Amino acid sequence: MKGDLAQLLRDNGLQVTAQRLAILRAVSSRAHATADELIGDVRDEIGSISRQAVYDTLGVLVEKNLIRRIQPAGSPARYEDRVGDNHHHLICRGCGSTFDIDCVVGAAPCLTAADDHGFEIDEAEVIFWGRCPSCRKAADEAG
Repeated sequence: MKGDLAQLLRDNGLQVTAQRLAILRAVSSRAHATADELIGDVRDEIGSISRQAVYDTLGVLVEKNLIRRIQPAGSPARYEDRVGDNHHHLICRGCGSTFDIDCVVGAAPCLTAADDHGFEIDEAEVIFWGRCPSCRKAADEAG
């Protein structure tokens, strides 16, 4: 997330608070972070903040499309500041490391549904699953 974060909040009709700024900075500095990871980062920066305040702020920032929330099956929600481009994700089944994958085919929504049921589709969410090289190597060594 680049630029003046305070102005970004104002431009989106949000009051500028130390908590919101700290959460935006935390999301920006740690791609695909869980709320628990972000809570730790924010507390390191500004001191005391409740879990609920972080969750509430994350919800508002997602609603305003300033951050993106993804929730892979069997995993806690993760947050990132890469928004508006309909990219996808690659997740390791072993360690959970997550990587951005650019659009699979063409422009957003990147995929075409066989039957759109009359919807105007504007986004496709794809998660690729597999094992990263480190987890594959560890599994091979374990036998």
